[in-house]
Amino acid sequence: MDGRRMFGIEATIIDTPVLGELRVREQALVIVDESGTIHEVMEAGSPSHAVTREELISRGVLTRFESSRYLLPGFIDLHCHAPQWPQLGKALDVPLEDWLNRYTFPLEARYEDVRFAESVYTSLVGSLVANGTTTVMYFATTHLDATQRLVDICLRYGQRALIGKVAMDHRDGCPEFYRDPSATVAIDQTLSLIEYVREHSDNAASMVLPVVTPRFLPSCTDDLLRGLGEVAAATSCHVQTHASESDWAHQYGLSRFGRTDTAVYQDYGLLTSRTVLAHGNFISDDDRDTIIAAGASVAHCPLSNVFFSNAVFPTREALDSGMHVGLGTDVAGGPSPSMLRTAANAVAVSRVREDGVDATVP
Repeated sequence: MDGRRMFGIEATIIDTPVLGELRVREQALVIVDESGTIHEVMEAGSPSHAVTREELISRGVLTRFESSRYLLPGFIDLHCHAPQWPQLGKALDVPLEDWLNRYTFPLEARYEDVRFAESVYTSLVGSLVANGTTTVMYFATTHLDATQRLVDICLRYGQRALIGKVAMDHRDGCPEFYRDPSATVAIDQTLSLIEYVREHSDNAASMVLPVVTPRFLPSCTDDLLRGLGEVAAATSCHVQTHASESDWAHQYGLSRFGRTDTAVYQDYGLLTSRTVLAHGNFISDDDRDTIIAAGASVAHCPLSNVFFSNAVFPTREALDSGMHVGLGTDVAGGPSPSMLRTAANAVAVSRVREDGVDATVP
């Protein structure tokens, strides 16, 4: 144990090391230090397993799971709107553009109050951790101070997170009460968040990473998209945004730019190997090839896609083509913080897509 204070967990570990493979390791040992960092996983029957197990028992630092309990890796939520936690599962009966303007933007505007943000974000992060989610990619709001509090809270809970201050400055796509005053301000505050995260005194291990976050095409001017692409290139930050989520959002890109969302993001330098595109229900075959070539990823949000897109992302085809795809709860468009429920929803909607919904069709 090389003198470090180590602890052991003996359990059946279930994980999926590669796509399509379920691995079950019975009576495996997980060796962790006082901070919870995993140093080694020993399979039963390995040369050092028995000796290490006896040493841990003799020191009284081995925790053994009952046979009915299992150890799983922490879940990764690729798409979560932190400020929307108070409206979880509410007002999902209207189209996306109405939902944003009638309910979501007024709620997100309240995060100008940092005390309100502190309360909501503490509740959210604690709930996600309790649901086994150890890594989250968060959209915050346009408010720099409140977004910084989200960084602090994730570090306090020990949750790995990727956090972005939402950038949205388009006068036609954002209400007057909730938008960045200009592209310059949005870009400068994005840079300020990047600096805050990277220089945070509690973030030496880079548990939290900053993310360049243009909300979606309707909310961003050309100057903002261009500037954020330059920031992403200069800082090597991750990028997150929405792409071809609904008929309305997809058609907006085609009408304004004459190109799909994916093509526009590529043009502005926002499509990289560190980019996560949320939803992607209406991406074309060319979009798919572009995303794969860039090494970008799609966050599949199965239930919110049903509510707001009336569509099902072609997950199997995307995976078979080599696209990187992960799951997102899409709180609050998705009405549950549970990644287990999100995974179950992904299976259900995929079966619906495969088999159809018309009972009169054989």
